[in-house]
Amino acid sequence: MLKGKHILLGITGSIAAYKAAVLIRLLVREGAEVKVVMTEMSKKFITPLTMATLSKSPVLVEFFNPENGDWNSHISLGMWADLYLIAPASANTLSKMAFGIADNLLLTTYLSARSPVAAAPAMDLDMYLHPATQKSIEILKERGVHIIEPASGELASGLDGKGRMEEPESIVDFVKSLLSQQAPEISLPDGQNNRDSKDSFSGKRVLINAGPTIEQIDPVRFISNNSSGKMGYSIAAEFASRGAEVTLISGPVNEKISVSGIELISVISADEMYRQTKSCYERGVDIVILTAAVADFTPAEAGKNKIKREGGEISLQLVPTKDIAAELGVIKREGAFHLGFALETDNEYDNALSKLKRKNLDAIVLNSLKDKGAGFATDTNKITIIGRDGSTLSFPLKNKREVASDIADYVEKRVLC
Repeated sequence: MLKGKHILLGITGSIAAYKAAVLIRLLVREGAEVKVVMTEMSKKFITPLTMATLSKSPVLVEFFNPENGDWNSHISLGMWADLYLIAPASANTLSKMAFGIADNLLLTTYLSARSPVAAAPAMDLDMYLHPATQKSIEILKERGVHIIEPASGELASGLDGKGRMEEPESIVDFVKSLLSQQAPEISLPDGQNNRDSKDSFSGKRVLINAGPTIEQIDPVRFISNNSSGKMGYSIAAEFASRGAEVTLISGPVNEKISVSGIELISVISADEMYRQTKSCYERGVDIVILTAAVADFTPAEAGKNKIKREGGEISLQLVPTKDIAAELGVIKREGAFHLGFALETDNEYDNALSKLKRKNLDAIVLNSLKDKGAGFATDTNKITIIGRDGSTLSFPLKNKREVASDIADYVEKRVLC
C-alpha cells in the first residue's frame, strides 16, 4: 500500500529509538522509500549505521557533511517527503516543534516540510502528563500535526502508565490510513495533471458565497454567527489560480482578495445574499460552491430605534430566510455542478447526506464541530466530501488553503473528466 511513497523518518533521543529499526523494516516491506534524520542525542540509543543499513539510504544528522562540507538541505528533505514521521518524538522535540525552535536538522526540516507531519510521543509517564508537554501536543494538533497517541504499560523507569511509543505495526497501519486519505492525483483531458496545470478551469464560471450574514434586530443589535469567511475566500483564490472566472459573494468579513480574477460582491443580510447569488446564477455559471453561513432566521421586523431595556421581558419574532442552496436546486441549470457545505454537531453523515438530496446538490463538504481545529474562525479544517451516491472522501486536518486545493481537485475530477 505504500509503494512509491516517500517517508522521512525523524528519530529523537528516547529509549524507544530501538523500535525505529523495526519501523523502518516494516515501511520498506510495504514498498515505501525511507530516509532517516536523527538528532545527536538519538545516536546514544541506536546507531546511524543500523538505520542506514535498514533504510538503504545515508542517515542525516548534521547540517553539513563533516567529510566534504556538502549541505544537507532541510528544504529538499521537506519537499521530498510524502510524510514526515517523527518516531520516537521526545518531550524536548515536541516542545521545540510547538514553539518553532530549530536547533538541529530534524527541527529545521519540520519547519520546512510541505507534507503531512505525524509524531509518536515516547517518554516517561510524568513527562508525558506534564502541563508543558500537554500544551505542546495541543498546539501541534491545532496546527495539523497528527499525534500517534502513546500506549500505556511498563515504562523504562519502572513506572506503569501512558508514555510508551506505539508499536511499529500500529504506526505503519496509521501511516497507511493517513496517506490513503490524501487527495489522489487526477488525470485530466489531454494528459494534463491537475496539480501542475495553472489553467485547468479556464473558461469556467464559478460562483462562490462566503462568510456570515447579519440580521438586524434594531439599529444597534443583530443576529449573526462566527463565520470568518476564510474557507470561502481560500476556495475562491484556488479556483481563480486555476484559471476560473470567479464571482465571490461575501458577507461582512475581514478577509481580503489575495489573487486576481475574482469579482467581489459584498452583502450584509441573508436576503441580500440570496438575491445576489440568484441573480449571478441566472446569468450563467458552471460551478456553484456554497460555503456561506447564512442565517436561517431573521427578525420579522427590525426596530427603527434602539430597543430600550425597561425591566420587562421582550419577545423577538423570527421568520425563515430564503434557503439559497434549495432555491438554486429548483432552478438548477443542466450541466451545472452544485457543491454545498454542512457544519454538523451530531449524526454528521446522515444529516449532510439528507441536505445534499433535499437541495439537489452534486456533492457536499462535511465538517464537524466535534473535530478540534475545524469549523468557524480557524486557519485549519477537517473535511469529508460526500458524493451524490453517498460515497465519501475524507481528509486529515489541513490548512484551509490546502483544503481548498483538495476541493478543487475533487471538482476537477467530476466536471472536467
